[in-house]
Amino acid sequence: MNIRIGTAGWTLPKQSAALFAEEGSHLERYASRLCFVEVNSSFHRPHRRTTWERWARSVPQDFRFAVKMPKSITHEAKLVNTGARLLPFFEEISGLGEKLGPVLVQLPPKLEFDEGVVRDFFGVLRELYAGDTVCEARHPSWFDGRADRLLREFDIARVAADPPKGSPHATEPAGSAHLRYWRLHGTPRTYYSEYGEAFLHGLAERVRQHPETPVWVVFDNTALGHATPNALRLCELLQSV
Repeated sequence: MNIRIGTAGWTLPKQSAALFAEEGSHLERYASRLCFVEVNSSFHRPHRRTTWERWARSVPQDFRFAVKMPKSITHEAKLVNTGARLLPFFEEISGLGEKLGPVLVQLPPKLEFDEGVVRDFFGVLRELYAGDTVCEARHPSWFDGRADRLLREFDIARVAADPPKGSPHATEPAGSAHLRYWRLHGTPRTYYSEYGEAFLHGLAERVRQHPETPVWVVFDNTALGHATPNALRLCELLQSV
């Protein structure tokens, strides 16, 4: 099964550090146990292409980076007239080469679905970038047939998120059927709460339901260091079959 499990960022919490390689940078040590990471720092600020290239050189050949799109595009411009901002972003992250995984488009909770705006945005995006793209929508208007059809048209996967924002259906993957992407932020306290055994066993079963589809699972409950042990435990559960 094509399953990748990782965390948001590659910081190693003290309680889990001994489970990783002793030598190397934080990223190199992280990559000794986990096969992908979601880069959230790109949401807040750009990185030089040389930085992306350096990161790519420091990890194994089969390692992948998912990259969060800048907030200047999603939250400030709200997807409108973003071509001039998308172009430098894709030029920068192309430094990852074949180690570039999905691009994450996380939308602000108040951004309603506007078919014209979204069609224009994804149209420009697809002119610049043909790779895997996922969208975490958080407004109720995104969880109906119109939005889902448009996402499928542009081959964009809708993120399955926990806790769900905007609709109970947010916990289920939708949009493109070519990949499935989970973002697990922690429940009940977002970013802080640890996922227990029951949740992880249930998630493992859900992941196994579509063995032919690439699956990406990122744990974002990093505030108290729970993301890393949760990711490692899910790896164990999936390897035990």
